[in-house]
Amino acid sequence: MSDKLYGEKIVEFFDVEKDLEIWPNKHEKSYTINISLPEFSCLCPRSGYPDFANIEISYVPDALVVELKAVKLYINSFRDRHLSHEDSANEIFDLLYNKLTPRKMKLKADFNPRGNVHTVIEIDSETM
Repeated sequence: MSDKLYGEKIVEFFDVEKDLEIWPNKHEKSYTINISLPEFSCLCPRSGYPDFANIEISYVPDALVVELKAVKLYINSFRDRHLSHEDSANEIFDLLYNKLTPRKMKLKADFNPRGNVHTVIEIDSETM
C-alpha cells in the first residue's frame, strides 16, 4: 500500500484544539456568517455504512470568528468516525458555539436519505 496523500494526513491528524483557527472579529456591528459544507460524511455507528449530509452553519459573531479552511478540515475529520446523525450535529454545534461564543448560532444538518429515511437535525442557540 502506498503512503497516504497530504490531504489524508491533514484530516487524520487534525487536532481541533490546535488546528481550528479562531480569529478576532474586527467589526462591532451585527452581521451574519453563513457557511455551507455540502460534503459532510461520517460512518453509521451500527452498520458502518457512510452517511452524507449538507451542514449549514449560520452565526452572528461577537468577539471571534472561525477561519473557513479550518472549518473544512474539522468537518472532514468526521469521515472515518462512527457517529449518529444527532451526535455529529450536536458535536459540531457545541464545539463551534463554545469556542466562538457568538451572539447567536444555528446549525442544520440535512442528511441524505438512506433506507427510505431522511433526517434533518436543527439546533438554534436561541431555543436552547
